[in-house]
Amino acid sequence: MKFNLNDIIRPNILSLAPYQCARDEFEGVASIYLDANENPYDNGLNRYPDPYQAELKSHIGRIKGVDSHQIFLGNGSDEAIDLLYRIFCRPGRDNYISISPSYGMYDVCGKVNDIERREAVLTADFQIDVPQIQNLWDENTKLIFLCSPNNPTGNTLNREDIITLCRSFNGIVVVDEAYIDFATTPSFTNEINHYPNLVVLQTFSKAWGLAGIRLGMAMAAENIIALFNKVKYPYNVNVLTQQKALDTLIHQADTVNLQIAEIVKERDKMSERLRSIPHVERVYPTEANFILVKIKEASRCYLQLLDEGTVVRNRSKVILCDDCLRVTIGTPEENKKFIEQLLAILD
Repeated sequence: MKFNLNDIIRPNILSLAPYQCARDEFEGVASIYLDANENPYDNGLNRYPDPYQAELKSHIGRIKGVDSHQIFLGNGSDEAIDLLYRIFCRPGRDNYISISPSYGMYDVCGKVNDIERREAVLTADFQIDVPQIQNLWDENTKLIFLCSPNNPTGNTLNREDIITLCRSFNGIVVVDEAYIDFATTPSFTNEINHYPNLVVLQTFSKAWGLAGIRLGMAMAAENIIALFNKVKYPYNVNVLTQQKALDTLIHQADTVNLQIAEIVKERDKMSERLRSIPHVERVYPTEANFILVKIKEASRCYLQLLDEGTVVRNRSKVILCDDCLRVTIGTPEENKKFIEQLLAILD
């Protein structure tokens, strides 16, 4: 397949002249800033943030093994998902493919942007059915969304299946790796220089423990990242978010790695304990920081856990997830309490 990015960009985006601020034309540190109508009195936040987050991207690039020009940062991964529709999909004309079950925001953003969804149901073991996906796409299919490790199933998708789609699809293949830090499989960030139509999403919300600052990443070929920067709002990542992310990357990386190891250890212990409970019908394999559990009367258990003050996610109405709860791995104390509550409910 000969992939040509310009062939799939919305014509209005291709011809768009992005908003320019004076600092787009200036590199370095000035002594006087009189260009942006800011309050001149320094309180630490009186200046607009770096619109392209250069320092932060430099640190991320070193950790991820990616050139900083191949990184987009946004208000959570949701901003990157929304921008993909706005860049590539013509409302009311184009379509996208997403797997089921999976993360719900692909479809929320698709509906907001008036883009037709084509559903690719996973196999019984939660893997991609490549021929099914290939039969779904046509000349107006612009995006394929894949989540690996997948949410809510927890498993990683077959790597060769994803590569097959990258090679055969004349559109953008999006691999959402929100949970990759908990997995043993390598990230697809290693492949962005090999596949010009690949976009990899990651986040600071999970392993990095920064859900509150809402910072997501998209990594792709430089010409795709240039499109994100062309369409995004000028100052989409605020100063406080950039500062907190930088501080965590520089000073807390070792702590984060220890926390990841503890979560994985607790995940495996929790999986083993759940398998020993008679009313638990199946504990699905997981490489994320949560477990999908098939349990008798899952909805009743969910409601009774709420009464006990414990919130899990009821996925019973999701395709292929009948009678399933999704349980995030907490602290050892929280996990112990959850098991005690579940045993009391099922007694």
